[in-house]
Order: sequence, then C-alpha cells, then structure tokens
Amino acid sequence: MKMAKRLFSSESVTEGHPDKVCDCVSDAVLDKILEQDKNAHVACETTVTTGVVHIMGEISTTAKVDIAAVARDVIREIGYDNPEYGFDGSGCAVLVSMDAQSPDIAMGVNESYELRDGEDDADNQIGAGDQGIMFGYACDETEELMPLPISLAHKLAKKLTEVRKNGTLSYLRPDGKTQVTVEYDGDKAVRVDTVVVSTQHDDDVTTEQIREDMIKYVIKPVIPEVLLDSETKIFVNPTGRFVIGGPVGDAGLTGRKIIVDTYGGFSRHGGGAFSGKDPTKVDRSAAYYARYIAKNIVAAKIAKRCEVQLAYAIGVAKPVSIMIDTFGTSEFSDDAISEAVGKVFDCRPNSIIRQLNLTETKYRPLAAYGHIGREDLGVSWEKTDKTEALLKALNA
Repeated sequence: MKMAKRLFSSESVTEGHPDKVCDCVSDAVLDKILEQDKNAHVACETTVTTGVVHIMGEISTTAKVDIAAVARDVIREIGYDNPEYGFDGSGCAVLVSMDAQSPDIAMGVNESYELRDGEDDADNQIGAGDQGIMFGYACDETEELMPLPISLAHKLAKKLTEVRKNGTLSYLRPDGKTQVTVEYDGDKAVRVDTVVVSTQHDDDVTTEQIREDMIKYVIKPVIPEVLLDSETKIFVNPTGRFVIGGPVGDAGLTGRKIIVDTYGGFSRHGGGAFSGKDPTKVDRSAAYYARYIAKNIVAAKIAKRCEVQLAYAIGVAKPVSIMIDTFGTSEFSDDAISEAVGKVFDCRPNSIIRQLNLTETKYRPLAAYGHIGREDLGVSWEKTDKTEALLKALNA
C-alpha cells in the first residue's frame, strides 16, 4: 500500500527577534538571581518596543541584582548596540516593576500537599508552582531525536546569527526568521520542499546580494544536499526589504514563541512558556522532564515516536496524570510503557529539580534556538541515561 505524502513546516527566529529579546532578558535575570539564591521564586516577564524595555513580574529572593543593567548587557550582546537601528541597549529606557510572589501561592509551593498530609519525604518538600499540562516528545528523524522541520529551522537561525556576529555578512542586523517545510512519505522525511529566510539588513545592500549570500552561507551549509532538489523552493526576504526590525518593527513579549521553543508544532503543547521562570514552575521543569522521558524511550528503541503528557495541581507534588502515546510505533503497549516510566522516573518537582540539576542550569543560552534538542549545550534533559532501566522495567 502506497503511503500518503504530506508537508509539514516549522519556524525558528533569531535572538534579535523582539519576542526573543524579551525571552533572553527574562532568562538572564533569572540566571543572575539563581547565582545568588538557589531557592528564589522567579516569574520575570519582559516587553520591548521602540526605545523602551519594561521588566515586570513576581520575585521572592534574597539576591541583589541590578536588573536594568542585566537587560542592557543582554540587548547589546544580541547586537542592538547601534543607535542607527532605532533601538540599542545603551540608549533605551528600562523600567522595572517587580512584586513579591503571592503568599497564597508560596504556601503551596514551599510545603506540598503531600507533606502537609503527613508524607514526610524529601522530594515531597515542594509542590507544583501551578496547575497545568506539559508535553514532551521525541522521534528518530534526527540524531538529537527531534522532528526534522524544527531541527533544520533552528540550525538555519543559528547560522544566520553566526555569520552576522563573526563578520562574514557584516550588513546583517539582529532580527531574523527561518522556516522549513519537509515532505514526508508516510512517516519518513524524504526531502525539503521549501526554505524561507527573512533577515534584517543594512539599507544599502541589494535583495539579489542577500539572496545569493543566504543560499551560500546559511542554507547550503545547514541543509543536507540529499534533502534539496531542483523543485525545492527558496524564499529570501520575500517582501524585498527588511531594514526596520527588532523592537522598532514590532513589540516583543516574553513567552510568545512557545512553539519555536519546543517541537515546532510537531507535538502538542500545554500552553505554558519557559523563559523567566524558576524550576519550581512546572511549566518549565516538567516540560523538560517530559522531553527527558520521551527521549529515553526513543533512544532505547522502545518506540520510534513518543509523546509524554504530565499534569499537575498547584501545591501538589505528584502529577495527577501521566500519559504515554507511541503512535503505534512500539511492540509494547502504551500502558506497559507508562508503568515502566512510573518505576524509572520520579515526576515530583523537587525530584525533577534535583535529577536535572535545574538550579545550576544556565537558562540564557536556551532562550533562543530552542529549549529542546539542545545537545550542543549539554543540558541534562537531553541525556539518554535511563534506557537500560526502562528496558529492564519493561521486561521484568
């Protein structure tokens, strides 16, 4: 029986995109606070527009951090260091509006429902920082066990930033977007159908030069030649001009690129954002842990594809549900895999923080080019160290 062909697209953005500027600032603030206070509760939101950065949220900490200085450093490091761009880290206004975390929320986070109910266990010490659902996903399409469209889109965005920062293409400016459409034959990725690259640039460079350079220095070095053919469509700056960009071209906000941050739409998403949140917030920590579970299942060759859902109630340490879906790609039942997962993985927030060493993780590098599949950063949720334990539990 012939498999049906289909197209799937995913996008990424550079760190100079206005929403990503906000994610980078929020995570840099979080990093600075955690350096001084591992027990801090942080929910840091940032918004940017022409000439203005506003940092707000709820923070309970003993740390002393110059938040405005952190924001300015990040903005300059991204590349907004020239007044001619209309937005720069030295000249923009920075407003800081911070309150302490609500005592009603802190009561459930600092002492979990289980601990108050007499379950005296170290990993019951804290409850989930909020209710919510989190998804993790893995598949065998790429070496990092990520869907191919988002993997390629991120690599293009990273390369776009690399050739700007190393001076290869000095006319580039920080804002940029990429998108890759992959053609599938059934579940197998067979070719790249479309590539879109939109990059901010100086006023005096031609569209023809930008297209030539994008193909030579960004697209061909990233996308394997075997996936490109004579019918692959390449769009570079489709509007013909992209001089005004970043916070001048569009307002930015923390947490507005959650699909870029995860699986490019290939897997479901619970809706919670990551950046600016300390790891007691299960929006962040449980999403990382769900990826950790899914990746180990696929790495163990238990399934070719796997999606994991974790759900929590605020103030309660144990998840209210764990769901495993292998989409018919495993010889084991999803119920059997779920039972094995329950034996191997401890999904309580305090245990997740400890296992993944989340109070020591640097989050600023994750704020652009994806939080998931980042083997280049050595993050703990990308490890595949539970494969043998999973197989043993399944075959017990």
